[in-house]
Amino acid sequence: MKEIVVVSGKGGTGKTSVVASFAVLCPDKVLADCDVDAADLHLVLSPDVRRSEPFVGGQAAKIDPELCTRCGRCFEECRYGAVRAPGGGSGPYEIDPFACEGCGVCAYVCPTGAAAMHDSVNGEWFVSRTRHGTLVHARLGIAEENSGKLATLVRREAQQIAEREGVPVILVDGPPGIGCPVIASLTGATAALIVTEPTLSGLHDLERIAEVTKLLQVPAAVCINKWDLNLEGVHRIEAWCDEKKIPIAGFIPYDTSVTAAQVEGAAVVECSDGAAATAVTELWNRVADLFGL
Repeated sequence: MKEIVVVSGKGGTGKTSVVASFAVLCPDKVLADCDVDAADLHLVLSPDVRRSEPFVGGQAAKIDPELCTRCGRCFEECRYGAVRAPGGGSGPYEIDPFACEGCGVCAYVCPTGAAAMHDSVNGEWFVSRTRHGTLVHARLGIAEENSGKLATLVRREAQQIAEREGVPVILVDGPPGIGCPVIASLTGATAALIVTEPTLSGLHDLERIAEVTKLLQVPAAVCINKWDLNLEGVHRIEAWCDEKKIPIAGFIPYDTSVTAAQVEGAAVVECSDGAAATAVTELWNRVADLFGL
């Protein structure tokens, strides 16, 4: 089983559009959207949800009003301002769920056991059918944390489905940036395709995410999106990739058909035979050749 993760040093580089087209071009695969903070692969693939599960990513405090004696210990000890004192402290204390960090100090200092820790539902994850195969995806709740843990869960479920069904390839739409969910998405993967743009910030972000793949010992290749908008930027990226011995797998030109495909809820290779669709098809063939797919 091969697992290819498509990443970028920042959002907005076209990473998801590339994955959507790969979903069309790869004949036998399971899809995973690990960009759990802002998942959008489903917007193109129109999934039919077959399974939905809550994501319990940690714990949060709750106060039982029947047991609360209003001693104020929890209020005094909470460093996050998550304990509220309704009516100036005349009523039972309460926990602000958005401010609570789940540290457990209030439960530790409470003399009556009124403050206690409970599992916190931080979002949902789904297994869906799409016109291009099975998609595992998720939605992290507003202001919730543990996106790395949720990304790991999505990957693990995709791996189990692929193993159970004998599917040889997993395509992962990874999160942008270099943070915890990116590390969770890349660790142990077969390879990474880094999508970048020919700008100074694009090169900077490419350098950062390439360093992450190197530290995790994940082989990487690069795709330059909208390459024809800044040839000087392309030359800088080519020189850097040559120095670091990272192959450039493809060049995608700026093409309004990509936006038109997004409006239609489709991958560009599904509704166009233009320059971008041709370039993405060549990119897929090159990625498949580089990583033995």
